[in-house]
Amino acid sequence: MPAEVVADLLSDKDGVRRLMFQVVLQCAPLLKGIKIACMMNLDYVSCRMLSSILQGTQISWYRLAVRDGRYLVILFRPDEFAAYLKRDEVCGFLEEYGYEPENLFGTLERLSRKIRYCFERNQGFPHEIGVFLDYPIEDVKGFIEKKGQSSLLSGYWKVYHDREEKEKTFLAYDKARSDAVQEFLIGKCICDIAKEGFLS
Repeated sequence: MPAEVVADLLSDKDGVRRLMFQVVLQCAPLLKGIKIACMMNLDYVSCRMLSSILQGTQISWYRLAVRDGRYLVILFRPDEFAAYLKRDEVCGFLEEYGYEPENLFGTLERLSRKIRYCFERNQGFPHEIGVFLDYPIEDVKGFIEKKGQSSLLSGYWKVYHDREEKEKTFLAYDKARSDAVQEFLIGKCICDIAKEGFLS
């Protein structure tokens, strides 16, 4: 999609349409059911509209932090996200960082506290955040061990293992975004775009 079209839609004076496009653009893999969660950075007005935009999608959101008038939120389907956090590898990893993954909202609250702590000290994000965004554990560990350096590939995240497989995932995410944007441009609402992800 041409950059001018994206810029035009992201500057649309209709706040609802602008937010819908932002959700489509940034969260397409989640909408299409191939990613467990995504994060967005929204202003106050957009944050207030988010629930109505997501109505009918089974997608929820949780506010993680507020910084400089911007709201950092994570979007997810609660049942799928809770099951993902309880997977042995994910659960074991998060427990090492003091989380209790069997409690979804308790886990998100702990993540929220850690993000706020990092923000207050200008330290970016806690490194384990990648696991919450469905990044492969081996890449999250690689990022932590190598301090974000010497990755094999950088795309939706920094890849440290199995480059070819991750390239396929990146292509699937790109296709999800392209499909979702095209559906949005022909007039489909977020609910319809998300539903199609489960039917295909």
